Order: sequence, then C-alpha cells, then structure tokens
Amino acid sequence: MSALAPTLQAFFTDRLMRQRAASPHTIASYRDTWRLLLAYVAHRTGKPPSQFDIVDLDAETIAAFLDHLEHDRGNGATTRNARLAAIRSLFRFAALRHPEHAADIARVLAIPTKRTDRPLISYLTDPEIDALLAAPDLTTWFGRRDRALFMLAIQTGLRISELTGLHCADLHLGTGAYVACHGKGRKDRTTPLTRASVTVLRAWLAERAGRPTDPLFPTRQGARLSPDALERRIKIHTTHAALTCPSLADKTITAHVLRHTAAMRLLHAGIDTSVIALWLGHENVETTQIYLRADLTLKDKAINRTTPPQTPPGRYQPDDTIIAFLDNL
Repeated sequence: MSALAPTLQAFFTDRLMRQRAASPHTIASYRDTWRLLLAYVAHRTGKPPSQFDIVDLDAETIAAFLDHLEHDRGNGATTRNARLAAIRSLFRFAALRHPEHAADIARVLAIPTKRTDRPLISYLTDPEIDALLAAPDLTTWFGRRDRALFMLAIQTGLRISELTGLHCADLHLGTGAYVACHGKGRKDRTTPLTRASVTVLRAWLAERAGRPTDPLFPTRQGARLSPDALERRIKIHTTHAALTCPSLADKTITAHVLRHTAAMRLLHAGIDTSVIALWLGHENVETTQIYLRADLTLKDKAINRTTPPQTPPGRYQPDDTIIAFLDNL
C-alpha cells in the first residue's frame, strides 16, 4: 500500500472525525471531492487508487483536475474552489506526516483559488410564491407533503440540508409555535412560525403520523427525502406553476432561492439585517448584505429621498492648455 492510502484514511478518521469533530456535511463534501479526484487520476494513469503515491497527485495533476471540473463537469468557480479547499486540507495534513514530500505538497498548496463574480440573487415575488404554493395537487399525498414543505421553506428560510434533516419532534405548534433545526456549523436555532404555516403544518403532521424521531418530510417508503429529490420536486412544481405565472418560466428556482425569498420578505417588512442574519443562521452579518444589493425597491426609496445635485448641463472643458493636453493622452 502506498503512502497516500493510509494518509487519506487517517485524514478522515483521525483529523476530521476525531480531532476536529467535523460535521457530517463537511465529511461528505470532502469525501465526494476525493472520490472525484481519485477517479479522475485513475482514468488518466490506469492505476488503481490504492496504488497512488503522493507524487501521483502533483500540482499539475491537481490543476488539470480543477480544469476538468469546470470544463467537462460544468462546475462553477465556487465549486472549483470548494474542491480545492478539500484537497488543500488533506495536503496540509500530509505535510506533517510525510516531510519527504514537502516540495510536492508545497506546490499543491500554492495553487490559487479562482476569483468569482457575485451575481445578484434570485427570489420569488408574492404572485410567484402564491403560484408555487398552489401548484402541488392537494388530492395526493405527495402534493400535501410538498405544499407543507414549500410553505415552511419560504417562511423560515431553512437551508436544504436543514429542511431534509427535520424530524417530527422539531415542530412545536402550540403557543409561540416554532421549528427547531440543527444548522450549518453545528449551530442550533429556532425559527417562529406564522399562523398560516402552523395550520398547514399541523394538518401535515397529523397525516404524517410519525414518531418523534421520524423524518418530517419523508419519501413514500418512509425514508428521509434527499436534497436531490427535493430539488426535483421544486422543478416539477415550478414548471406547473409557470402555466399560471409566466414570470417563473424565466427563473431557475431551487431550494436556495426559497431561502433567499424568505430573507427578502423580511427585508421588505423592514426587519434589520442583523435580525435577518440570526433568522437565517448566518455566521457573519456581512453575508446578509447580499439582500440589500439585490433589493431594487430599497434603492428606489433611497434615491427618492435624495436631492438631485444642481449641476449645470454641458461637457467639462479644461481651462488650461497643459491640462487639456494631458486629458487627451
């Protein structure tokens, strides 16, 4: 067995699980990165991954793998950078165990992240929300489940992993109704529920009739709904909702768009961004600023409150020949 195999195993079992107590989401993300990388290198070299050594994963190979993610798999720069972060983490761990490979490891660690654009976020307007919530067929079990799930997502802004990870016991529908979730970074938080949400969720909970530890939104077989399955359900209902609300046809609706929608509804209601950050479970209040940048309504209000500058019309004309010369260079 090569040096890479025991190092890889120790990285996951010793470093991530025991020393760092990393969350299951982090472990799964790192695992997926290394499965992709090892499969890519095996295809290129014809060697089985168990025979790889650290020198087989040099900087040129890692760079080629990152290009493969973008050009062949269609991943964006953000995903590329996340994969690179997982690779770097293992190589930093390997540097302590295999100083004989210090030069190769240093070159991998020197691979830069790629700068990314920050496009404006997408969110649903009130008519689009109504159309999406009306799309599921309430005569079916799947339709009633999906409507309850969508309403909860739009009202609370839970992440997709938080939605699919909910248990029946996480809903508290008595006085001061709220939903409790175990969020990103192992942070627990509670989010209050509106009366409309409580009504729909109470009916769904009664129909679900699950034990406290059962998934709140299961498959028909009782298993936990996967993130991919949830995204497919959103796509199906969005297509149906677009028949009555054409603006949905021009948008790509995902579970994260539903999260953005919850944040924008809070922002339009005049809620301070620091409160929205707590509501969404953001680690840093600065993360919530993306909603301010996306909100054209707030910008319109701001410009309407300002006094237009009293600037005379016409083009600027320098009154000095040397300044005019420099301006024309």
